[in-house]
Amino acid sequence: MATGVNKVILIGNLGRDPEIQNFENGVKKAAFTLATTEAYKGKDGEKTTHTEWHNIVMWRGLADVAERFLKKGNTIYVEGRIRKREYEDKEGQKKFIYEILGDTMQMLGSGPRRDENNGGGSSQETTREEAPVITTQEDDLPF
Repeated sequence: MATGVNKVILIGNLGRDPEIQNFENGVKKAAFTLATTEAYKGKDGEKTTHTEWHNIVMWRGLADVAERFLKKGNTIYVEGRIRKREYEDKEGQKKFIYEILGDTMQMLGSGPRRDENNGGGSSQETTREEAPVITTQEDDLPF
């Protein structure tokens, strides 16, 4: 029986092109930032916006899709889980980073698209038929 739920759903825009890492065992990792923005009226009645930046990590099949189709500015839907990593900086201070491990991703709307035929940077529109909802299995993650 599960003792908790760790579920994240985000819709936002890529802040940069995915960074791709290929490991010796053939596993691929894609990492990028995703901006989610909310707009609301402040106490003074003025419209205010707040943008939150999220670190997204995708593995294997989703990393392949991210490499082929995602580009800075794309709007995507992501489902996943929050993970905390810790590391030591140059001064020996313990630091933490929070990431969203993406399990499901869907491209939304149109926008910049990578095109494997021209090396990326195409201005062609992306349709849902070109990039369907992609899901990984729990046992597909490397840990």
